[in-house]
Amino acid sequence: MKRSTQRILTTHTGSLPRPQELLTTLQRKESGEPIEAAALAAQVKSAVSEIVRKQIEVGVDIVNDGEMSKPSYSTYVKDRMSGFDGSEKSTPLRAADLAEFRNFARRGANETGVAVLRRPACTGAIAYRDYGALQNDIRNLQAAIAQSQPTEAFMTAASPGVITFFLTNRFYPTHEAYLRALAEAMRTEYEAICAAGFILQVDCPDLAMSRHVQFKDLSLAEFRKTIELHVEVLNYALANVPAERVRLHLCWGNYEGPHHHDVPLRDILDVVLKARVGAISYEASNPRHEHEWAVFKDVKLPDGMILIPGVIDSVTNFIEHPELVAQRICNVARYVGRENVIAGTDCGFATIAGSSRVDSEIAWAKFKAMAEGAKLASRELWRS
Repeated sequence: MKRSTQRILTTHTGSLPRPQELLTTLQRKESGEPIEAAALAAQVKSAVSEIVRKQIEVGVDIVNDGEMSKPSYSTYVKDRMSGFDGSEKSTPLRAADLAEFRNFARRGANETGVAVLRRPACTGAIAYRDYGALQNDIRNLQAAIAQSQPTEAFMTAASPGVITFFLTNRFYPTHEAYLRALAEAMRTEYEAICAAGFILQVDCPDLAMSRHVQFKDLSLAEFRKTIELHVEVLNYALANVPAERVRLHLCWGNYEGPHHHDVPLRDILDVVLKARVGAISYEASNPRHEHEWAVFKDVKLPDGMILIPGVIDSVTNFIEHPELVAQRICNVARYVGRENVIAGTDCGFATIAGSSRVDSEIAWAKFKAMAEGAKLASRELWRS
């Protein structure tokens, strides 16, 4: 994994705005309408090539495929595994913060594309079966980076825990059994991504967001025990992957909302740092979590650990000032070391196909602000 040895490198969380033609096809597929597989494959390949080129153009060093082939960063696994074949639907997600502001919650639901996202429940034994989809993603990104030559490339994959969050268990006797079955299946994807030469990013909102949604009725102590299990199972799934080839994304939910029930970073960070990974990507620029850079005044990172703080917000159309971006980078770098910081985004700009509230052109302008801010921070941090 590349480090910021000479300047602050830039990256992002994963999902990026999709071309309208591809977006329409993905939504038709997700809605169960017949589509032409060859046409979809061609659209995805073209979109990946263009999205890699665009990332480099706006100053992103460590790029990915923008999750062009996926309807969402987590539920895509339903199409790659057995066990999600039935008609039974997953339990609706109900966040504790939104429950206190129902008018706002209803308005938000009407403004997103969430309704088209299929979330079947697990009703059978889980096994990884669609290796073709995984290999297509790998080949598309390999071809794109061969053309554009970025500093480095990563590919995202859902953690076992976040799959349990979105796809409800109706088959396995316990949450732990379901979690372990998912880990056994997902290790196939994790190992293939790293074997292809990419950095693996495991998306883990289950370690933070699930506190005020899936496990909101637990005490903090009980929640910590739950995510300790999630980290243990994730580590099992990553056993054959070098830790320095993996980064973990921590998320409290990529939505504009109250977030006043979010678990503080300080309350979970020690558990998160037990994951066998080389970097932690986390939300650090939105109004609920920006202050948490101060945690690193007294939390020592494991040797070699990299932090990827979000320095631009992914749910608002404000374009951050580069000087603010630089401040956010420097706040962290001064405590953990400049070589241990890579600038990132709070979350994705198209987490669910068609649901982003951030205009696509504004999203790219925000990336340019991040790159400019990283240059300012580099001047400051390397001034001596």
